[in-house]
Amino acid sequence: MNIALIIGLVAAVFAAALHVLIFWMESIAWEGPLARKTFGGTPEEARPHAFYAYNQGFYNLFLAVEALIGVALMILGSGAWRTAGTALVLYGVASMLAAALVLALKSPAHRTAALKQGAFPLIAVAALALGLLH
Repeated sequence: MNIALIIGLVAAVFAAALHVLIFWMESIAWEGPLARKTFGGTPEEARPHAFYAYNQGFYNLFLAVEALIGVALMILGSGAWRTAGTALVLYGVASMLAAALVLALKSPAHRTAALKQGAFPLIAVAALALGLLH
């Protein structure tokens, strides 16, 4: 496995870890201190949006699981399994990157959050693409 693929897989794992944290904040600890520090507002202000945050959190979790399964298959698999892993990890991190881009384009006030959300997926997509070309 070449260095670009390794960098891409590590970045994908970091992207997945961040999305698991986002899942936790949105779906489990929405009114807690970390979520309120991250997303702003008080627990009382957050409460009416809990259902939407809960749902959005699961989107983040599913993307993370997809990327992690892809990483595992790329590392442990061969042949068709490795190919499936490549597709999963690329689709997972590319979806994370696309979501960050949508956030940045839709809300200039959230561009810093979009940058944090999209940095590891961008590195993963770029490094994986480079690594797969060699």
